[in-house]
Amino acid sequence: MIITIDGPAGTGKSTAARSLAERLGFAYLDTGAMYRAVGLACLRRGVSPDDEAACGLLMRTVSISVDGQRTWLDGEDVSEEIRSLEVTSAASEVAKNGGVRAALVDLQRSIALTGDYVCEGRDQGTVAFPDAEIKFYVSATPEVRAERRRQELLTKGADVPGEELLRQITERDQRDQERAVSPLRPADDAIEIDTTDLDSEAVLARLETEVRAKLAPR
Repeated sequence: MIITIDGPAGTGKSTAARSLAERLGFAYLDTGAMYRAVGLACLRRGVSPDDEAACGLLMRTVSISVDGQRTWLDGEDVSEEIRSLEVTSAASEVAKNGGVRAALVDLQRSIALTGDYVCEGRDQGTVAFPDAEIKFYVSATPEVRAERRRQELLTKGADVPGEELLRQITERDQRDQERAVSPLRPADDAIEIDTTDLDSEAVLARLETEVRAKLAPR
C-alpha cells in the first residue's frame, strides 16, 4: 500500500509522515531528501542548480539512496549536510528540472515496489503515485511555517531572522507552485489538512485517524 503526504515546507509533514509510518509498520520515503542530495551534488561539483542540461548530465553520474532516516550521496552519509540553507535553496532550483524530476520519480517508484510506504514530498499524490490508496495534502500559513523553521534552526545553533526565513519560504512556494513540471498542488482526491494551529501530535493523530478509517472493513 502507498500513502502519500504532500505539501510545502514547514507544515510538519516530514515529522508526521515518519511517525505515521512507524505507527502503521510501513517504511518511510523522504523524497525531499533526494532533491536535496542532487542540490548538494550541484554545489560540490560547481554545477548551477538552474542549469537544466548540466543537472541532467549530473544525474547520470551520481548515486542517491535513502532509508527513511539517512541519505547517502555517492556512498557518503549527507543526512545533516543536506539540511543547510544553501542546499535548501539549491534543491528548490533543481526541483524545477524536468529531467531530474523524471529520474527521481523513477527511483521513488522502484523503491516503493518493495513494500508498504508512506511517501512524503510535493508531487507524490499527483505525479509519482497518482493511484495511491490514500493521499494527504498538508498546509499552514507562511508565518507559522517560518517560525517553525526558525525554531528548528535554533536547535542546531543557527539564529536566522524570521523575516529572512519568511522571505525564503514565500519565494520557494512561488517557485514550487509555478514551475512547469509537477507544480505543487493537492491531488484532486487528497485529504487536505491545515496544520497552522496543530502541534505534531495532533497532526499525527489526524492522519492516523483518517488512515485507519479508510482501512477499516466495510
